[in-house]
Parts: sequence; structure tokens; C-alpha cells
Amino acid sequence: MRIREWFKSLWSTEEVPETLLETNELEVDPFDPFPEPVAIEITDIIDLHTIAPRDVKDVVEEYLREAHARGFRSVRIIHGKGIGVQRQMVRSLLARTSSVLDWVDAPPEAGGLGATIVRFRPSDK
Repeated sequence: MRIREWFKSLWSTEEVPETLLETNELEVDPFDPFPEPVAIEITDIIDLHTIAPRDVKDVVEEYLREAHARGFRSVRIIHGKGIGVQRQMVRSLLARTSSVLDWVDAPPEAGGLGATIVRFRPSDK
């Protein structure tokens, strides 16, 4: 069932706002709801809980490039505690990223084992 039909089935046609029925906003591919890239604000903290596991590697690589290019001296990557899979993936990326000087577990008040503090090498500006 397409989303439009599902939406219509919730209300009678008279109750569905015409503007919603006339637009393509209801025509969303459930397997690719965001066909265009989603811009994420670059700050000194990124929380990976909102990132699909299949995208974490690419997102972290791009985040590190952008954060370093913008002159951040350090950042905090929140990967969660879990069983440590995402933490290990993040740290593997850090180990092979040339702009990264070092990293440590965040202090308890900043996430402890669920987050990693990354320090960058000085940029060549």
C-alpha cells in the first residue's frame, strides 16, 4: 500500500487536507525517505545515535574532514556504550585519519566509554 492510500484510509477523503493530497509529500519511498543528502550542522560534538549504522563510517570520515577544516582543535564523538562495535569502528577510522593527533575516552560527565574525545593536529593554514 502506498503512503497516500494508507493516509487516505485513516480518514474519509473529505477529512484529508486537500493540500496534502495535491502535493507529492505523501509519495515517500520507505526504503529511501531522504533521496537528497541531509546536511548536518558541524559543531564540536556529533552524536551517532541518529545515524544509520550503514552510514556511520562515511559520516564520521566527512565529519572529521569538515571539523578539522573549520579549525576545531578537538571534537567529541558520541557512539554509545553498547557492546563496543561502533566505538571500535570509530577508533579504527581515527587511527587512519592523518588529521587526528590522538583520542581518549570522554570523562564520565561527557559520556565516559560512550564517547571519544578527538584531538586534531594543527592545520596547515
